[in-house]
Amino acid sequence: MRHRLLYSLLLLLVLPLAEAAPHGLRLDVEGPIGPATLDYIHRALDRAAESREELVLLRLDTPGGLDSSMRDIIKDILASPVPVVAYVHPNGARAASAGTYILYAAHVAAMTPATNLGAATPVQIAPTGIAPEPPGQEPEQGDKKQPRGSAMERKMVNDAVAYIRGLATLRGRNADWAEKAVREAASLPAEEALKENVIDLMAADVDELLTKLHGRPVQIMGEERKLDTAGMVLETVEPDWRNRLLATITDPNIAYILMLIGVYGLIFEFANPGSILPGVVGAICLLLALFAFQVLPVNYAGLALILLGVALMVAEAFVPSFGALGIGGVVAFVIGSVMLLDTDVPGFTIAWPLIGAFALTSALLFMVVLGMVFKARQRPVVSGAEELIGASGEALDELGDGGTVRVHSELWRARSAVPVHRGQRVRVTGRDGLTLTVEPTDQGG
Repeated sequence: MRHRLLYSLLLLLVLPLAEAAPHGLRLDVEGPIGPATLDYIHRALDRAAESREELVLLRLDTPGGLDSSMRDIIKDILASPVPVVAYVHPNGARAASAGTYILYAAHVAAMTPATNLGAATPVQIAPTGIAPEPPGQEPEQGDKKQPRGSAMERKMVNDAVAYIRGLATLRGRNADWAEKAVREAASLPAEEALKENVIDLMAADVDELLTKLHGRPVQIMGEERKLDTAGMVLETVEPDWRNRLLATITDPNIAYILMLIGVYGLIFEFANPGSILPGVVGAICLLLALFAFQVLPVNYAGLALILLGVALMVAEAFVPSFGALGIGGVVAFVIGSVMLLDTDVPGFTIAWPLIGAFALTSALLFMVVLGMVFKARQRPVVSGAEELIGASGEALDELGDGGTVRVHSELWRARSAVPVHRGQRVRVTGRDGLTLTVEPTDQGG
């Protein structure tokens, strides 16, 4: 009885403490930032707001990503009533390009030793190696030693600079270095980032991070709040089936394959009505591809060139042009595939080997296989009931309204509109069930 009483007292003491332990969500973002990442973070932040979590820990290890997805993620962070802590972890991780903007937007920015951030120049500008001039600085007349960026490049960089400086000012971080990260693609390791006031703190692991966050004031939608992370329980939010499906089909290579399977399936269905399976599979794949292209930066001129290339290769099978249509189709297909995605972001380009493999396969498929199929369709029928029409045979009886003929070594009932003598050669002109209509082909008898 005493043991039960002690056990009950312990439960009464422990349960309130367990219930009072602060709770938070942990999101793991690895790899390029795209539509799937946006969906993952957006729904997790909505869940955090509904359940009134203490904070959301966003663990980052990314080379960057799509500008549109990054900006939508930042909008969600800025509008979140739950503090968001961006944490570059583990050792060797990075928050490059789009990751740097997200780090600046978070309520608290933290890094693990041996990590880095930066290189935030818009990716369309970076390959040229041209650094646009700061506002108000124009290139000198006749200066050909230092190349200058085009007006469009300057516009893109200045927009990115204004955006990241605004985030830096909002969070009280180093705006000058943020501009340098955009204009000069500068990068910083964690230790220097802390010294330069680019991040708020460093922590070797999540436990140390939570310890350092406890009692830290943050601004949430204009109001100051102190973080309560002592003994915090972090729940890791895993991507669900919807997010995993989105991540799969928005991979440019997968979307590209789905589109081509869809097009090929519909072509074969139209060429062979009633096949059903190619049409069903093709329609599903094409719809998935179109959904993926809706959220990816697609160049519709490239998409049109791919479809034109497929149409030209199909035309080669119908209308032989000594290879002109086929070669033109392959060229249009390859150029369109290269142009399809209007971005050079790592992880959001179509692999060259995949383009080459599909171009070669498509050329062989349409110009050889389909060509053989349509030529075979044009050959005369050599078997079946249809082949009887026009076949020759021999009359075994005197034919008029009825009699017997031998056609293809088979005995058939037959009738003729004109008299036919026994042994006379005849030609089949029609068929009604098991009775043939014939006419004489010679005057023998």
